[in-house]
Amino acid sequence: MSFRDLRNFTEMMRALGYPRLISMENFRSPNFTLVAEILIWLVKRYEPHIDIPTDVDTESDRIFFIKAVAQFMATKAHIKLNTKHLYQADGYAVKEMLKITSVLYNAMKTKQMATEDVVEEDKKFKFDLSSRISDLKAARQLASEITSKGASLYDLLGKEAELREMRTAAIARPLEINETEKALRAAIKDTLESVEKTKEMLSNVVSDETSLDAKIEKKKQDLERHQKRLQTLQSVRPAFMDEYEKIEEELQKQYEIFVEKFRNLSFLESQLDEYHRLEQERFEEAENTLKIMQHKLKEEERDLMKSSLKDSDSDLDVPEDEGSDSDLEESRPSKPRLTRNSLMAGRGARFIGNMQGGDSDETDDSEIDADEDDEEGEEESRDLEDNSLEVPLSKSNRPTRGGVKPPLLEESDDDF
Repeated sequence: MSFRDLRNFTEMMRALGYPRLISMENFRSPNFTLVAEILIWLVKRYEPHIDIPTDVDTESDRIFFIKAVAQFMATKAHIKLNTKHLYQADGYAVKEMLKITSVLYNAMKTKQMATEDVVEEDKKFKFDLSSRISDLKAARQLASEITSKGASLYDLLGKEAELREMRTAAIARPLEINETEKALRAAIKDTLESVEKTKEMLSNVVSDETSLDAKIEKKKQDLERHQKRLQTLQSVRPAFMDEYEKIEEELQKQYEIFVEKFRNLSFLESQLDEYHRLEQERFEEAENTLKIMQHKLKEEERDLMKSSLKDSDSDLDVPEDEGSDSDLEESRPSKPRLTRNSLMAGRGARFIGNMQGGDSDETDDSEIDADEDDEEGEEESRDLEDNSLEVPLSKSNRPTRGGVKPPLLEESDDDF
């Protein structure tokens, strides 16, 4: 027993509400009456409706009382008490009773903390579940463990009947010394063999350790040699290093020249593409303007030809003389008949006829020739309209009918 245990016991009993004041001097000597009273109060505090004998006058009654309290606490509270120390009723009994008081005191503190938490939660009007997630996980894990252990315990208790018979049979069977000796000798032999194997492994470990040490030392020497070689190579400058640096500088210059030329070439190619595009646009624009001009010239030529044809048709119309005397008209001398060729002076046409009246063969032939000339002139006008966009011919160079000039008629005084 220690002073701290006695002090804790007295403070806990005072906190639990024990009606009597307990002094630390009460347990300097055995005091079974006080121990029995405290035990009865603790048991009643744990289970108010428990029935425990309170008679402790005789030695047998005291033993029965201590056994009953220890059995109750073992079955109900799962607290194992040492009955011998309780029966001594001194400081060792205080140490055993401290087990019960600590359980009750912790329960009281837990209840007070729970009530305080409820009050605080009522004040805050909220419940923070995130802080209790770890507790919830621990509770679930404990519940699963309790379930699995309870199932395994149930299975083991179900096999207890068979195991009890086998256990009692094994205990009741007399042991033979020869068999026991053989078993012990076999066990000793196996142990010795395992010891020998362990010694062999230890010896192998020693040899392996020496070989590994030798290998490590060799590798260290190789490493040092390579490091020295590397240092010498780094300190010595190669003979070709100057030439290499010179070639590297020239390569850098050539690369810069290449980059500059490539950039200029790309720029010139882009300018050339732009120039070709502009030329193509100009060509298309000139072609469009040429087509428009050709179309306008064709329209103007067609209009000129239409106007010239209209003028020629209006000039060829001869007005008829009004009168009712047909005989007078027949007796009049015939006038020279104008043909279409008479108006087409630009084409080299000439008037054909005479000043005398009357019809003749010559006049008939001249009229037939005039009609043919008219047909040929219309064909030529159509050809000129179709070929108006080609190289135009001047009026002076324009071919006459059929490419042959008409024969000039000889002038004579007999016509008058």
